[in-house]
Amino acid sequence: MKQIIPIVLMAMMLGGTAIAEQKSDDIKQSRQAVKQFFGQLKGELQAAMKAGGPVNAIEVCSEKAPAIARDVSKEKGLQIGRTSLKPRNPANAPDQWEKAVLKEFEQRKADGEHLKKMEKHEIVEQNGQQVFRYMKAIPTGELCLKCHGTQLDPAVSARLEKLYPEDRATGYSKGDLRGAFTIIKDL
Repeated sequence: MKQIIPIVLMAMMLGGTAIAEQKSDDIKQSRQAVKQFFGQLKGELQAAMKAGGPVNAIEVCSEKAPAIARDVSKEKGLQIGRTSLKPRNPANAPDQWEKAVLKEFEQRKADGEHLKKMEKHEIVEQNGQQVFRYMKAIPTGELCLKCHGTQLDPAVSARLEKLYPEDRATGYSKGDLRGAFTIIKDL
């Protein structure tokens, strides 16, 4: 009996190590997926702005961003997207876990933490299954203000109203929490 206890303890410790290593791999993969998604999206947005200004950039977020997210999701074997407490597209509204994390990000920002480094990851139960969840904060940059700021060009406002009649994603200032990249990975 005394020999069984150390074996059980060792098995539990090794199991915990394996879980920690898997979580570490999931975090690394999530960071890579966000970097890839953001890099492609930023490149598309910059090209659209250069070609025709902010009205063109709206088309990138409307049409190309979901396609980029699908491609990265398929390549990485996870689900990646964007969410916000003030979503432009209602399809990107946060679920309960995402909403709680976004509120946590706001508090962390208020406490002085920099948004660029802000992330959260956790293993949670979802629909009776364990999943890895990850979010990375999206700070509002100068470029973002053309379509998400407080004073929009009338052509931008008109295009947003046509594409997103329920738009809530304006009124931001540089440095605000615009939202977050969000990842779900089945375990």
